[in-house]
Amino acid sequence: MKDIQAGLIGFGTIGSGVVKLLKKNHELIKQRLGFSINLRKIADLDITTDRGIDLEKGVLTNNIDEIIENPEISIVIELIGGFEPAKSIIHRAIKKKKHIITANKALLAHHGEEIFQAAENNRVDIAFEASVGGGIPIIRSLREGMVANRIESILGIMNGTTNFILSEMTNRGGNFEDVLNHAKELGFAEADPSFDLDGIDIAHKLAIIIALAYGIQVSPEDIHTEGISRITNIDIEFAKELGYKIKLLAISRDEGDKIEAKIHPTMLPLNHLLANVDGVYNAFYVRGDAVGTTLFYGKGAGMMPTASAVVGDLVELCRSISRGISLRAPTLSYQRKSIQSKEIKDFNESITNYYLRFSAVDTPGVLSKISGILGRFDISISSVIQKDRMIKGAVPIVMMTHMAKERNIQKAIKKIDNLDIVLDRTILIRVENENLEESHGDLII
Repeated sequence: MKDIQAGLIGFGTIGSGVVKLLKKNHELIKQRLGFSINLRKIADLDITTDRGIDLEKGVLTNNIDEIIENPEISIVIELIGGFEPAKSIIHRAIKKKKHIITANKALLAHHGEEIFQAAENNRVDIAFEASVGGGIPIIRSLREGMVANRIESILGIMNGTTNFILSEMTNRGGNFEDVLNHAKELGFAEADPSFDLDGIDIAHKLAIIIALAYGIQVSPEDIHTEGISRITNIDIEFAKELGYKIKLLAISRDEGDKIEAKIHPTMLPLNHLLANVDGVYNAFYVRGDAVGTTLFYGKGAGMMPTASAVVGDLVELCRSISRGISLRAPTLSYQRKSIQSKEIKDFNESITNYYLRFSAVDTPGVLSKISGILGRFDISISSVIQKDRMIKGAVPIVMMTHMAKERNIQKAIKKIDNLDIVLDRTILIRVENENLEESHGDLII
């Protein structure tokens, strides 16, 4: 088998990692493939900055046509990110019958359907392992390794920036702003980290995961998404006292006719596997009806972990090309004719446990008034913490509820926040704890 030619568009952090990895493990990859992968051309706007990589003369170019129009190049690796010109480049390459590798989660989340259809129409593959989870092989696992399973649920820590911030606040203290600035200094957070902090990055990833797990196309805008900006040290300390850690969690569940999909700060019991995923690490807690619970853990971003996923896709595509085949497995695991029309469940209909922190005046009857309103909305209390601890002139009252509906919780909080005895907005954090319903309520004064 002769060497396969590939072209790389985007020579930034991840692109540089791909080139370094191909050079470093060239012989290892050749031993596993039986032939070499030749990175024929690398296109980028900046071809003068030294990336610390020795390249043959003529490999670097400013002109992407040298990749797309070259008939000898079989695979195009797109690593420039964003919507345009990435989408146009991918479509052009597909029309030229070139296989595609991309790490562009935002593009696939918003425009994946048309890209996947174009690839299928032109009998080429599109691989995107690096778009979700960095070096964690979650996409290949869902598409192939767990193909015999009905995926019952997925809980995921899918963003290293937010997980680092929450981990630092939990383990080392420090307020949100200070820890965020530290994350920027370490290079774990962008100058403008809003996509990470607000959960938008996770919504892109979860949309892709849902398509693979359940065979439905979902827009990121259809996924209820909350970030971590309202998480405080106070709530982190109360969580510890109650036996929990707070994580920004992506959650999806198959509920038969509907799929639950949501992203929000979540309290997890300390003995939950995801509660112990700290720092910039990501993890996917996947439950299949046959395999049971599985955990995928590793670095979810960074030069070399993401490059590992890109090169993994590259090797897989080269194996198919060497055998003269394409579309060996459906891009989204399901055959197109079997793509389902399940709806995303209305977030207001979600049912879970809740942590509620009220800021109330220190007067008799406060607890009974709050619990009375909760009771009127069918919300029962599992435990209460009321301590003589002043926060801006208010006494915090913390309650853990049994299972309750989101709609009822929101209505109750609106009523409670209008009480004269309540001095600030109620803090709400949802709780994932299968054992909470079995616990007995308790009061700590």
